[in-house]
Amino acid sequence: MALLTAEEPWPPAFLPGDHRPGDPLHRDPFDGDLLDSVATWGPAATPVGSFRLLPVRLERDLPLLTRWMNDPAVAAFWELAGPESVTAGHLRTQLEGDGRSVPCLGLLDATPMSYFEIYRADLDPLARAYPARPHDTGVHLLLGDAADRGRGLGSALLRAVADLVLDHRPACTRVVAEPDVRNTRSVSAFRNAGFRHAAEAVLPDKRAALMIRDRALRHVL
Repeated sequence: MALLTAEEPWPPAFLPGDHRPGDPLHRDPFDGDLLDSVATWGPAATPVGSFRLLPVRLERDLPLLTRWMNDPAVAAFWELAGPESVTAGHLRTQLEGDGRSVPCLGLLDATPMSYFEIYRADLDPLARAYPARPHDTGVHLLLGDAADRGRGLGSALLRAVADLVLDHRPACTRVVAEPDVRNTRSVSAFRNAGFRHAAEAVLPDKRAALMIRDRALRHVL
């Protein structure tokens, strides 16, 4: 996906509240202590390039995320197809909340190509469906471009994000996810990223595969 040119680094211009890499004094107003300041985590080297999480800004990112949500393959599981107001409502729930969920663009070599939600699974309704531990951290993922799907890219990014969580959240012992059991590509991507299939959970909107990456096993799986 060629959204940017070499002369146009992402984001094109920082908006008020954007984190500038390398500025240790800056604090993102939407990035609460509940997730240890996702905006400050910095880049991660991966086999597919340099990756980083950039917390979403509605004014900057809504058109791109709306386009991704209207991709039929994405809409089948995220169920956010429709006008910008649909995606905006989903994002505002997190951006105007208490910091327990942070929506982020995933940038690969400075190009926005994925969307992540990093959330406190132990404070989420998901915690009612499994034996949650304090500070369990959840991950949701979508790849924006169809050409990026089905070739192992998702697994590489999921491993990178799980490592970022474990590196920057010392109180977190597990990274968890709950893809729909029908989404076999997603379940496989988590497995290939070092997550184990711990159980199935019946949630209000789906039957989910509970995937867990344990801190103790991060260098083994």
